[in-house]
Amino acid sequence: MKQAKRKSNSAERDISIVLCGGAGLGIQTVEQLLTRMLKMSGYYVFATKEYMSRVRGGSNSTQIRVSDKPVQAPVERIDILIPLDEDAVSHVINRIDRKTIIIGDKDRLKTDREVIDFSFLDIAKEIGNAIFANTIAVGLLLGLLEGDIKEGKKYLKNYFTQKQKEEFIPDNIKALEMGFEKATQLIEEKRINPERLSHIKKSREIKGDLLINGAESVGFGAIAGGCNFISSYPMSPSTGVLVFLSQFADDFDIIAEQAEDEISAINMAIGAWYTGARSIVTTSGGGLALMTEGISLAAMLESPLVVHLAQRPGPATGLPTRTEQGDLQLALHAGHGEFPRIILAPGRIEDAYLLTQKAFYWADKYQVPVFILTDQYTMDTYYNINNLPVPKGKLKKFIIKTKTDYQRYSFKTVKGVSPRGIPGNGEGFVRTDSDEHDENGLITEDMDIRNRMMEKRMDKMNLIKKETISPELIGSKDYKILCVGWGSTFHIIKEAVEKLNNKDVASLYFKQVFPISEDAIDYLQKANQIISIENNYSGQFAQLLEKSTGININARILKYNGLPFYADELAKEIKETISGKGGKK
Repeated sequence: MKQAKRKSNSAERDISIVLCGGAGLGIQTVEQLLTRMLKMSGYYVFATKEYMSRVRGGSNSTQIRVSDKPVQAPVERIDILIPLDEDAVSHVINRIDRKTIIIGDKDRLKTDREVIDFSFLDIAKEIGNAIFANTIAVGLLLGLLEGDIKEGKKYLKNYFTQKQKEEFIPDNIKALEMGFEKATQLIEEKRINPERLSHIKKSREIKGDLLINGAESVGFGAIAGGCNFISSYPMSPSTGVLVFLSQFADDFDIIAEQAEDEISAINMAIGAWYTGARSIVTTSGGGLALMTEGISLAAMLESPLVVHLAQRPGPATGLPTRTEQGDLQLALHAGHGEFPRIILAPGRIEDAYLLTQKAFYWADKYQVPVFILTDQYTMDTYYNINNLPVPKGKLKKFIIKTKTDYQRYSFKTVKGVSPRGIPGNGEGFVRTDSDEHDENGLITEDMDIRNRMMEKRMDKMNLIKKETISPELIGSKDYKILCVGWGSTFHIIKEAVEKLNNKDVASLYFKQVFPISEDAIDYLQKANQIISIENNYSGQFAQLLEKSTGININARILKYNGLPFYADELAKEIKETISGKGGKK
């Protein structure tokens, strides 16, 4: 099938597609099929979603960006909108304009906007069943974007074969082909002007890329970090990590336990570390609230612990399926008493993989809780990445073989880290106690020992600070204005700053948020204006940064409605903040 050669009249080098409708209409299926087919066609793709906390109904949307260069952030702009129910257009009404191409069944939509009438349902019925409407939508979009229909059919066969539903393959391929042909028909009939879709070049090199989301990346990082035990209670949006590791439990000798609640989950994880395993818990804000006593227990036992905290808006149940960076202060202060901890916040898919490995390494090395802070946006977002590096060499562990005179909490340590033995590995007796204890792990209220034991535990921070990860400067080294972000906002801030095309503006990305690297001071002191950008109400990281460095943050750009920033939206806000017309002081 030949299609008219297209000319680009767009300043953008990508196309933003949004599918919108109620839960249960198959939006996620379209997203999964289309993104894989477009990637196999040679395009860079990015996808993320926002959805309501319900099994059916509501208004949910998925954004897919397609480009000939890496795209890794959402934009507010919508080039093609596929509304799947009558409320869909109104749900995204603030994001569409006269350039937006809306394709859908006019009779089923409540809108006075111009709509290209196209009934996915009626065409599906020609094939024999309404369930093929989603595959027709995939074929239509694949055709409009000049995707590779052969690769599309190949992926469709594999998709249903893996699901052991081979009987659905012929009709779904027919639906894909019909959707693809309808795309050509729409263009030939001039119902869609091809020049409204910018032409995007394909690349063979992209076909072999990985396409994984944040939950899978954390899961891969845990496996690479030697994780062999996960105990958690399901809680959106963290559950993806539990599901992922459960699926690969047999392949990598992982015990995956769905505990009866979060209190049990974290105590199981601590128990697993005590016996020599490498364990993780994955949870969200409400779950971490229940785990805080366990975190304090790990600190007193000087047990390693890895906690994956996927943030969502609170307080209480809040917006359980939405995103926010609102739990930094919770992770910073979770647990009673004082003890060292490390907090990591990946912003790239690759960083989620590498930092999760690092979390296991540091937890084991320093015998402290290590938090990995992601959020719903990170968990449900994916884009092309070339590869994930496989760790080289033998995994380093910090367990010793004990002797008869072994003391679990010996004061003869290097900066507070007593050698860690485990039961059965040597001749020594491994005692531990949640109360204050002496070097042998026996309960004590001796005040001198209390002081020495507290100082030993806190002394670890001096070692940890020597290994902190420096923030990354993105953009000109001769900046005057510095946009500071952490975790999941990395790509969004990066693209927003690029859109400004202003050599005076650069961004600083923190992937370790506690303790903060001293290198941050040099970056901050150099700037005339510092703008903090965060997905929360009060600027939690800006507060921590000011306290840690003593440097004032001039302005804050904050978003806390449950959605991530959009790159184009953020670019406007940064511009207004620089001019003094925007930003919170």
